[in-house]
Amino acid sequence: MAELKASMAGSVWKIVANEGQSVTDGQDIIILESMKMEIPIAAEEAGTIIELKVNEGDFVNEGDVLAVIE
Repeated sequence: MAELKASMAGSVWKIVANEGQSVTDGQDIIILESMKMEIPIAAEEAGTIIELKVNEGDFVNEGDVLAVIE
């Protein structure tokens, strides 16, 4: 299992993948908004999203777990 973590503090602007969805290495999963910029957070390995730990609009800090991929 791999944990997808926030690369910086910001708000979850959009979730572009769903729990149970298969993803490829490098595929965008979540888009954060920080300092009026959109920052895509991509899967670091192929697998299936087994849990999303955030919702759109949530504020996250750098290092927070956003999703779990198996």
